[in-house]
Amino acid sequence: MTRMGLVVLAFAVALATSSARAQGGPENEDSRFTFHRADDGYVRLDGRSGEVSICARRSTGWACQVVPDERAALEAEIARLQSDNVALKRDLLARNLPLPGGVRGEQPVVRSDEPHISLPSDAELNRVMTFMEKVWRRMVEMIVATQKDMMKSP
Repeated sequence: MTRMGLVVLAFAVALATSSARAQGGPENEDSRFTFHRADDGYVRLDGRSGEVSICARRSTGWACQVVPDERAALEAEIARLQSDNVALKRDLLARNLPLPGGVRGEQPVVRSDEPHISLPSDAELNRVMTFMEKVWRRMVEMIVATQKDMMKSP
């Protein structure tokens, strides 16, 4: 079975497992793994971790080997290269050497998992302040009117 076929099969197994859980099936140690027939053995999906393994008969018996997660490996390599790049830029700048043409200086990396706070503009703040002033004036007018009414009543 090709690697793409394994990925598609793993996705289908994960989808089937998640729909079975959504239907309220009991989860115990027996239902942790889901097996599906493959060319020379079985594809095993771990319902807890999401790991996909290929299980096949060996000379010593059955053995399962985890299918590598290519996305995690690629992301790890990208992170390593980015940190190497930053270190090289710092080294060049520390030696008072210019960065190569087309290369920008170090810019902060905004990650999607880090919280980002966007502050309101001056125009938005002015609108809020105008609104609060109107609310405050109306509240003061109501208090004054109530006091006048209370003074008129015997």
